[in-house]
Amino acid sequence: MSEWPRGYRKAHHTEIDSTNSEARRLAEAGDAGSVWIVADSQTAGRGRRGRVWQTQQGNLATTLLIRPESAQVGQLSFAAALAVSDMVAAFAPRATIAVKWPNDVLAEGRKIAGILLEADQGWLAVGIGVNLAAAPEGTEFPAIALADLGVAPPSPDAALTVIADRFAHWYDAWVEDGFEVLRTAWLARAGGLGGPIRARLPHEERHGVFEGIDADGALLLNEQGLVRPIAAGEVFF
Repeated sequence: MSEWPRGYRKAHHTEIDSTNSEARRLAEAGDAGSVWIVADSQTAGRGRRGRVWQTQQGNLATTLLIRPESAQVGQLSFAAALAVSDMVAAFAPRATIAVKWPNDVLAEGRKIAGILLEADQGWLAVGIGVNLAAAPEGTEFPAIALADLGVAPPSPDAALTVIADRFAHWYDAWVEDGFEVLRTAWLARAGGLGGPIRARLPHEERHGVFEGIDADGALLLNEQGLVRPIAAGEVFF
């Protein structure tokens, strides 16, 4: 049974514009962290590349504000994905759970959670949205909710407790042992590994075989024998 981790606070809001925006406000006001901000409803939730993130009733919208000492804060998207996949597996142990580069979590091949990192001047906001009770329709990558996996979905608070506990575990491992421990664990759960993928980059699309991720977290795309690292983009398989 997961317990709330020591050293982490929780700030609950019935309604807010965005938990990531609140993390920025707290950071700029001098909040030292570490605090999980959670909201029942967001009026301006957002995902990667400025997309709207819908927080339907019963789903989880949360952001962790922390101040890591390392400059390699982007690596913590992998810690967040591992923590969320741990939570989904805890409540739906028979489901097929995978992580999708760079920062999504899949259940039965469909997106159940998304992660958005934002950083500035020594602070990091780790935004997480999880479909617990309902999944949005009409998304480019098919979505799913925990409730669709044949289990009773947990409350947002119960789901957050598990995520906070597991994130603390992976964060501590990263601080003590570096990125390799996250990389190894993430690759063991990686969706599409070793198979054909399509990588959408800012100005082009590339096709090849998903070979893994490198020591910095970049995706390794094998294009007819030439392995190319991709630092940012979207992947489809």
